[in-house]
Amino acid sequence: MAGSPNASNMVVGLDIGTSKVVAIVGQPTDDGGIEIAGIGSHPSRGMKRGVVINIESTVLSIQRAVEEAELMAGCDIHSVYVGVAGSHISSMNSDGVVAIKEREVTPSDIERVIDSARARAISEGQRVLHVLPQEFSIDTQGGIREPLGMSGVRLEAQVHLVTAAQNAVQNIEKCVRRCGLDVDAIILEQLASSMAVLTEDERELGVCMVDIGGGTTDMAIFTEGAIRHTAVIPIAGDQVTNDIAMALRTPTQHAEEIKVKYACALTQLAASDEMIKVPSVGDRPARDLSRQALAEVVEPRYEELFTLVRDELRRSGYEDMVAAGVVLTGGTSRMEGVSELAEEIFHMPVRIACPQNVRGLADVVRNPIYATGVGLLHYALQETRHGQGLESHGGVVAAHKGRNELARRDIKDGHSALARIKGWFKGNF
Repeated sequence: MAGSPNASNMVVGLDIGTSKVVAIVGQPTDDGGIEIAGIGSHPSRGMKRGVVINIESTVLSIQRAVEEAELMAGCDIHSVYVGVAGSHISSMNSDGVVAIKEREVTPSDIERVIDSARARAISEGQRVLHVLPQEFSIDTQGGIREPLGMSGVRLEAQVHLVTAAQNAVQNIEKCVRRCGLDVDAIILEQLASSMAVLTEDERELGVCMVDIGGGTTDMAIFTEGAIRHTAVIPIAGDQVTNDIAMALRTPTQHAEEIKVKYACALTQLAASDEMIKVPSVGDRPARDLSRQALAEVVEPRYEELFTLVRDELRRSGYEDMVAAGVVLTGGTSRMEGVSELAEEIFHMPVRIACPQNVRGLADVVRNPIYATGVGLLHYALQETRHGQGLESHGGVVAAHKGRNELARRDIKDGHSALARIKGWFKGNF
């Protein structure tokens, strides 16, 4: 990045969602937080449930959001960290075992054991996005977070593998590259959001984070400081909007406005004497409707969504381990009555969370909408601290090509067709 004095250490998070595209530019602060330099947001039309359905439209939205962020931050954006979600995401827990070569755990041992853990058969057309270490065991001693330098003979690792559909990820990469940007990494959205909204205590105690967006609801379960389970539910804010549009017989854009301004997720919280204007289809006059009648349309959909989340939590086997309860984030969690309804269904504490440890445009960013965008920055900075991700042991081990590698590949592609042919002849004749 250029054009700003401190642009060298700036990172950019790009959250390509179903309802909007958000680009956030930030740089690290001395105390481990993030200073936000610029935000750009633009409605998204080319995504559905986390998957690209229209490349042109998605490219346009990304360009607009990035241009807005560039203007605000006063720098040029060249590369971004991109969030990915959708029902094509799947995850599993895996383990690997290796012998410790020098009787003392070295970085290469950790690398080997993680490689051994990720050597699992995955479905055709899927690619590994993340290998997230949960804990290590040396000989008979388990529960080790950071094994580096410890003595032993046998090293074992438990990891959480996240895979995504190859073509879905390629389509997102294609959209970003058509905007003239490099992709630093593709990151699972609920992993990013959890970095922005969860506290260390919650991760330790056990928590279920639910990011309710426009097209998908993303879940991540943490216990003992490590991620244990991830899932994507293809029901979210868009379904609520569709329900309102159908029930009230109003166009979708008006239904969205009504949802944002007046909707309530719990019928008893909405006043029956409070009236709202509902625009009709065509040239028919607008109608009056009580806010309570609107809540009666919205509540069943939220109830269904939280029931699906609860079922997924039970299926994962971690329901009794999330003592810190449920943390809701994402744009669709902002509605009045959501936390009250969630507490009724989950029977555990529920809070609505905003991004933490941010400065700069903190007032703007302290909004559940920006959880994924800010989380992508947290991920990027953690990665740079851990030595570009692949060498990181305690944090996240990403399965991607870094910026430098991409740059090197581009240079090679440009200059070396002739050199490759020459080399082939040298090697073979």
